[in-house]
Amino acid sequence: MEARQRNLGDLSVLVARLGVGIILLAYGWQKLADWGLSTTAEIMSGGGVPLPQVSAYATTFGELLAGSAIILGVAVRPAAIGAALLMTGAIVFVNGASGLYAEQGGYAFPLAVGAASLLLAVTGSGRFGLDPLLKPVYDRMRPVASAVR
Repeated sequence: MEARQRNLGDLSVLVARLGVGIILLAYGWQKLADWGLSTTAEIMSGGGVPLPQVSAYATTFGELLAGSAIILGVAVRPAAIGAALLMTGAIVFVNGASGLYAEQGGYAFPLAVGAASLLLAVTGSGRFGLDPLLKPVYDRMRPVASAVR
């Protein structure tokens, strides 16, 4: 029973990773390919987002990178923390004043993606990601990271 439960847990993490990663990747791609970075910055400026040009680049490439990493299961914890921070920014600067309901421009969607991202930051990639395969590389990097501090 224990192996079955572990498999179900890892499968659940995979489904969550794919869902969150696809959403992030799609929204980042929309900002880059459909709207363009200058239009994204204009939209952000009109919404009162601080430093709209910088925010457009950070949000677009943050969503693309975090979404890709989460889908692949590479560096899931830092990618998920980054995604949660992006969603916090969306709530604070874009959706927060409109209430909860998405159809009214509210923060339900970024809240759900942000909460799921935080969960992934805790669980990591699970066995069905690339992080377990890269563990030896990460372990070799740990002494270097400790020396930098």
